[in-house]
Amino acid sequence: IRIYDRSHWYRWSRQFDKEKKAAQEALDKMLFQEAKEAIDNQTFVLEADRVYFKYGTSAFVSSNTNFVGLDGDKAVVQVAFNVPFSGPNGLGGITVDGNASNYKVKTDKKGNIHVSMNVMGIGISAQVSIDIPYGSNNATVDILPNFNSSHMTLSGQILPLKKANVFKGRSL
Repeated sequence: IRIYDRSHWYRWSRQFDKEKKAAQEALDKMLFQEAKEAIDNQTFVLEADRVYFKYGTSAFVSSNTNFVGLDGDKAVVQVAFNVPFSGPNGLGGITVDGNASNYKVKTDKKGNIHVSMNVMGIGISAQVSIDIPYGSNNATVDILPNFNSSHMTLSGQILPLKKANVFKGRSL
């Protein structure tokens, strides 16, 4: 039986941590490139798992019912909360399904991506602003609807449309 001292385990543990960190960085880089390509092709979905409200409160939400999606010039913005009433979209929130306009993508010196667009549905519209930090597919989206002053921010992951797993409620 071979007995190792603590320094051996410490060195092994540090090496394992370095390898784990390197693998995570490689995965994050790949997911960022995939998200960047989806944004350039205008076929992406931001699946949100957290929502931040106007006065700083936040809540965890279901990513398959809280999302912003774009497929060419067609866009969907949906928020749905776990509340006892069904709301206009049947899921406890609102769904804006319409045309995207003023689609702009900017990349800063650090490689961070900023996407902005307007989504115009029947009777309502929203301004959407998405920020993606370099090296990750995690993003935040600011939504400013025209039907009230309930500015909100969602955070989640940018995915190509083909990888998205979302459920769209009734549109307004």
